[in-house]
Amino acid sequence: MAPNDRRRQFLKGSAAALTIAVAGCTGSQSTSTDDGSSGGGEDPLLADASSFDPANPQWEENNYLSTPLVDKGYERGSEADLENMGNREVEEVPHGDPVREAPSDEGEFLDPDTLVFTVSPSEDVQGRYEDDFAALFESIREETGKEVEFNKVNSYAASVEAMRSERAHIANFSTGTTAFAVNLAGAVPFAAGLTADGAFGYRLFATTRADANSIQSVEDFGRDDVTIGHSEPASNSGHQAPSALFDQYFDVTPTEDYEVNFSGGHGNTTRGIANGDYDAGPICSTCFKDTVDANSSLSYDDFKVVWASAPFPNGPIAYRYNLHPDIVEGIEAAWLDTDYSGTAYADRTGYNQFVPITYRKHWKDIMVIQRYNDVNYTQSALGE
Repeated sequence: MAPNDRRRQFLKGSAAALTIAVAGCTGSQSTSTDDGSSGGGEDPLLADASSFDPANPQWEENNYLSTPLVDKGYERGSEADLENMGNREVEEVPHGDPVREAPSDEGEFLDPDTLVFTVSPSEDVQGRYEDDFAALFESIREETGKEVEFNKVNSYAASVEAMRSERAHIANFSTGTTAFAVNLAGAVPFAAGLTADGAFGYRLFATTRADANSIQSVEDFGRDDVTIGHSEPASNSGHQAPSALFDQYFDVTPTEDYEVNFSGGHGNTTRGIANGDYDAGPICSTCFKDTVDANSSLSYDDFKVVWASAPFPNGPIAYRYNLHPDIVEGIEAAWLDTDYSGTAYADRTGYNQFVPITYRKHWKDIMVIQRYNDVNYTQSALGE
């Protein structure tokens, strides 16, 4: 099926399913020149920081330096956004398989002496270490009576494989990897984090350098003289979402209208744009913030955002479906009934509390995007 036909079919059949992910998004009218990705005179769409309104950014008319976006907390959504996702009527998952039910045969329950926890490697560009999880692990021990071990992995694929092979029993998956984990590894997502002020999730920031005056819209990403960096194939904001949303809303199809260069992570894309390895790219907003905060050589004024999506849910906490029910009860209590304020865990993750989520409802937009991209939930599609 030709790209335009696929786009029209999607708009007829599934556009409503993406309302929360792309609300208010329309293609902008680019006034770029053809003299390169930077230069070309001043960017006529670059708006003053004081004019940025989080409730109405008017992306079709404006670019912004990233500073006012971060200053106003625009890198995350609100608790109301999360509640709206949970209140949707979704009878069945739009792509792939639903979450597996617990075994009916008690002999199939998994009851390990030690619970192994792993975290998706790209969720926090500063890295996470075992000491950061001390408060969480103590809570799990108290609630389950089990010892806890931290298993650090180096890729999205490795995090899914760890749970599939029962080498990990609990995981914090990335947003885009979650559907793979459900389909391939029997993951049961059950909780998402909230910050102390009730913020959640992240956005897709279509990002370029502040001095890239001729890049004023996602439409400019398709120019021959612009080099684009994506994160990883399974990443939601770093590849899957832009592959669908850039196509649908800007008539720019990654891999067709521009070559996709995988950077290996959001931090790499951010640094690559700053260093000139890439002219632009889609970046997870919270990962972007973490990267800039962690690098004294970077400033928010170094970057310009030409479009941003509405919030996506942040990567969830999940357990393997066949864990013994008593263990599952303890795991859920460790996250949902514990206040982590003031702990290294809250400092590292940004979350001091966790709330229940339902894969079928909260991941609806993610699954629709992956269906649009013809994603097959296989280990090879997840990458290495």
